[in-house]
Amino acid sequence: QVQLVESGGGLVQAGGSLRLSCAVSGSTLRINVMGWYRQAPGKQRELVAAITSGGSTNYADSVKGRFTISRDNAKNTVYLQMNSLKPEDTAVYYCNAKPSHPLLGTYDYWGQGTQVTVSS
Repeated sequence: QVQLVESGGGLVQAGGSLRLSCAVSGSTLRINVMGWYRQAPGKQRELVAAITSGGSTNYADSVKGRFTISRDNAKNTVYLQMNSLKPEDTAVYYCNAKPSHPLLGTYDYWGQGTQVTVSS
């Protein structure tokens, strides 16, 4: 069974930094894409950043230049370094992993979510 365990959320003042981690276990398939999404109260879940196994990255415009996504393929772990945090970054952050196989297709797994609160 695939499990995603997140850590690193918390409360921080505006301008501060946090680092989120997500370790994926139980996957027998190669995890091509890993990423972070967030959902603020009353809003839809949105992509924050994603990274492929080859290191290609994609960021939401709202976090470009402030957040950095990285991964350790050997450990099946993805990180999100968040700097210059703003109150509007407050949300529950979810880790996402997409194991894939050329014949079986792509699967979608989610972490339980970790709260990030940025005070003004």
